Amino acid sequence: MAFTHSDQQELFLPLVEGAHETPPWGAFMRNLVARTHARRAFLIITLANASAAQEPAVLHVAAPRAVKEPPLDFRRIAALGLRPYGQLRPGRVYTIDEMLDFDDRRRLAMQREALADMGIRYGRWLRVSAAGLADAWLLLVREREDFSSSAVSTMSAIAPHLAAALRALVALAEQRLRAAMAQAPLARLGIGQIAFDAAARVMASDALAERLLTFTVAPDPRSGRRLQLLPAVAAALERACASIATGSHDSGEVLLVDPARDLHLLLRKGDLALTEPAASPAVIGTLRIGTREGEHAGTAALRELHGLSEREAALAQRLSRGESLIEAGRALGLTDETARNYSKRIYAKTGTRGQADLVREVLTGLAPLA
Repeated sequence: MAFTHSDQQELFLPLVEGAHETPPWGAFMRNLVARTHARRAFLIITLANASAAQEPAVLHVAAPRAVKEPPLDFRRIAALGLRPYGQLRPGRVYTIDEMLDFDDRRRLAMQREALADMGIRYGRWLRVSAAGLADAWLLLVREREDFSSSAVSTMSAIAPHLAAALRALVALAEQRLRAAMAQAPLARLGIGQIAFDAAARVMASDALAERLLTFTVAPDPRSGRRLQLLPAVAAALERACASIATGSHDSGEVLLVDPARDLHLLLRKGDLALTEPAASPAVIGTLRIGTREGEHAGTAALRELHGLSEREAALAQRLSRGESLIEAGRALGLTDETARNYSKRIYAKTGTRGQADLVREVLTGLAPLA
């Protein structure tokens, strides 16, 4: 099948761009429904590592003439006992008859009746696979007449491209997972990060930085995204980024970006190991707010890490927050003498010498990430 300019614009480009949509490939599905004159359609995407309880991503699309009709019920369709989707050969287009159970006449009659009740008289199934990492199932249906050979050829032609797009989607999902894993512990510690270029333009920022700071976009796109700061602070940030980028700084520089909140930004040279092609940031800005793990989670972590009793762990957790031994003990309903006895056992079990050493042990361990 020769690809036309309209194929490129309506199908293949939306496949490439659609990996960034949520859910993915909405424009592609709408264009495919229009191209094949389908009435309704759905696309189901499942990832191999997804838990059994995790819902698959499902995209429903209807032609303009069917927008008021209920979407296809993929669960009801799956419950009909049709040919299992996992047994479909990837890249091959299947008709309804190929999905029905002709070996069981009673089930066959039930399947036909249920499909007709859902307005599915003609249908085409297509499965694509991403090297065992993900699967997608596409169903297009019509009610009054069967799909044309041209429509089926279109589905066959897009199958390898949809499979390639699915592989790209899996890779993108893995990158998002890595980013989320990296950001989650930093957020628990109250740490946010921003990547700057040498001109102090923002290249990327994590969720905590986005929440704590204000960003602006200049009218000229070439000026890029920047932090909204007082003029003097903005000028200082630009000077620092330019200096650090050229290697004038052997160490980082601390900049007070919000005096009202006493919010500082530690600027250091960008030294990230990125896979090419990539635009490496010149400067990484790090900010931190005073936050600690929840009391219950911290207590549980200390109990497991150091073999403490429940009361000992609770006392250790409070001591690590800067409370005095007496006030921490009384908050837990302990007498002063009992608190002192508990503290001796805590220091012995954690291998620390006093409260200051205990604070160091706790803050440099796993408890703050609990």
